[in-house]
Amino acid sequence: RGVLEWHENQNLSKKFFRLSGEELHWKGIFALHFGNGGLGGVGFVLALMLFSFASQNLLLSGILYAIFLWVVTLIPIHKPITGITPWKHPDGNIPMLISLAGHLVYGLVLQYIVGLLL
Repeated sequence: RGVLEWHENQNLSKKFFRLSGEELHWKGIFALHFGNGGLGGVGFVLALMLFSFASQNLLLSGILYAIFLWVVTLIPIHKPITGITPWKHPDGNIPMLISLAGHLVYGLVLQYIVGLLL
């Protein structure tokens, strides 16, 4: 429950794979997490193609893309999946800050990998 995306993936794993119980479903969590990350990477490359000026500063583009993904995936998706509003989380603001930090690391790694491939 303390890591927002993992909580979402746990709930989705139970639904998609018809799993029961409160135990963690690691395979489903990782499959959804890495699947979403891969799709996010494709989205980053498409954004760079669409906004060619963005490839001039990959570091900034990676950070901005990470923040964009965090806002787009957290605000409209988290509550319908988990029943918890992110900014009214029972554990306070820590889960949101961890989520934002994770997205920023993702953006930095993503821009680095894309930079190697370009």
